[in-house]
Amino acid sequence: MDFKQLFKQISPEELGGAFNVFTLMGFFLVTAGKIEHYNSMVCSGGAIGLHFKKPAVWCIFQSARYTLELIQKEKTYTLSWFPDEYKKQLLFLGSKSGRDSEKMKEIKLTSIQTPCANMSFEEAKLIIECSLTQITTANADDFYSQESKDYLKEAYKDPKEIRKYVFGQITNIWIKK
Repeated sequence: MDFKQLFKQISPEELGGAFNVFTLMGFFLVTAGKIEHYNSMVCSGGAIGLHFKKPAVWCIFQSARYTLELIQKEKTYTLSWFPDEYKKQLLFLGSKSGRDSEKMKEIKLTSIQTPCANMSFEEAKLIIECSLTQITTANADDFYSQESKDYLKEAYKDPKEIRKYVFGQITNIWIKK
């Protein structure tokens, strides 16, 4: 089915009226690559706001994620949210690496290409297309609360494993019709 038959475009300003932006960044899919080869992963942290005075999102990634490599290569990606009935499929995508498997062929979601040639899925209720603006790695010394410092010490024994913060300018927002 044609993408624009399934989704309608909205502006960043309309997003808050359609979805609760405070809970939106709690569980979603990140997809990078092009139709010939793409990969998706589950993400569970980030925010929506302004970055360099433009509507933007930021997400938190493990340093070794294959999807992060594809984002760096393509400089674009999508964030997709799904109805609860697809949670099992999303968890499957988060359970194995696309670098070492054919997981994208194993899922029961229907791939779809956006008008800008980014990848997402027909079953999504919301798709945000992004262009990469910045990737940064937090330094343990950048955290000031004792709770944050304790968490980092426990979660990241190897300093190279501290998560990456990926910032992307919102280029398009699509909601299911």
